[in-house]
Amino acid sequence: MLSFPLAKLAKKRHRNAMSNSSYFVVSREQHEDLVRAAYMHRGYREDESASAARMCFEASWHGIRTHNALKALHLDELFGSGAGGCIPEAEIEVKESRFPAVQVWNANRKLGQAVACEAMETCIRLADEYGCGTVTVDNAFHYLWGGGYVIDAARRGYIGYTNCTSALAEVVPFGGKFPTLGTNPHSWGFPTMDAVGYPVVIDWATSEIAMGKVEQYKRENRKLEASFGVDENGQTTDDPFAVKALLPFGRHKGYGLGLLNELFGAAIGGSLPTLRGRSNLAEGTGEKTTTTFFFQVIHPDAISMDDFSNGRDQAQNITAVLNDVLGHGNESCMLPGTIEAQNAKLSKEADGLLFTEAEVKGFAELAEECGVNSSPWNPESLRTFKA
Repeated sequence: MLSFPLAKLAKKRHRNAMSNSSYFVVSREQHEDLVRAAYMHRGYREDESASAARMCFEASWHGIRTHNALKALHLDELFGSGAGGCIPEAEIEVKESRFPAVQVWNANRKLGQAVACEAMETCIRLADEYGCGTVTVDNAFHYLWGGGYVIDAARRGYIGYTNCTSALAEVVPFGGKFPTLGTNPHSWGFPTMDAVGYPVVIDWATSEIAMGKVEQYKRENRKLEASFGVDENGQTTDDPFAVKALLPFGRHKGYGLGLLNELFGAAIGGSLPTLRGRSNLAEGTGEKTTTTFFFQVIHPDAISMDDFSNGRDQAQNITAVLNDVLGHGNESCMLPGTIEAQNAKLSKEADGLLFTEAEVKGFAELAEECGVNSSPWNPESLRTFKA
């Protein structure tokens, strides 16, 4: 592995930014036991619940606080099993296709994380055989953090990609006032373990921020960093309590990427974004209200010309390119995925998942809701870790 002093500097800055923050430490076993029990309490099978618990763990392990188990179960309550948008114990229907490297699935409103885990595994199997594998999914329920799926693929040596249409239209088009787009995330994972020790991960919603972050700022009674949303009159605002819709990031560029998800979704079978997740508005229209997924995995060998400069192999060439990108005076730059990798390092140092006091309280309430002993979630019984 070559040295990356610039990336290391970025890691150090991230660690310094988190300093003086104290968290409660929860073991993976304790966390997954509760999350699995919570999903099973809502009628999901053990295998479905285990997939959800696993992906909630990945989000918390990598410091993705806006997509942890509390967010996942809240979405399930609002739009999933609690509202008919997701059906426990549903089965995936694999449709016939004339393309051997592509599968098209009807998820039948099955739990999103369970569908997504299976879709990524299928893409990897197809990529091993054909060099590239694609799975598209219709009639789906949101899979939460897309980064978790592509990180898993990249760790295993594959180039992974996914996008989805979000549960609701919460983003206004560039220059608009009314939300007609989802937050519509894109997630890429590139296998750079040999080069930098972790995957390069480009994972973002196409809005300025995720709506989950707005909710987080509400809980913490803090203003947004900037005017990332619009109020009921379509005026920009940094007050999380006034936000009714979000702006696209990067103006027209984020709008274009968010629109791309809607077009993928339309080609797969998705319907009108303003009705998605809003069955009360869609009643009698004949329109679907479910989301769509797109998954793709590429085997790195499948795209190699095997003609690298100075006798380098593919892995050495990737390392050389990254060194060049982070050279030439770019000392303050970091690679996408550095923050997630550093958060994972902190979790490893703490030997568990890191949660705030408010989050621990939320888990305790969840335990009581599904009849699980909540005493292990008493802050006094948990270790603390200073980041």
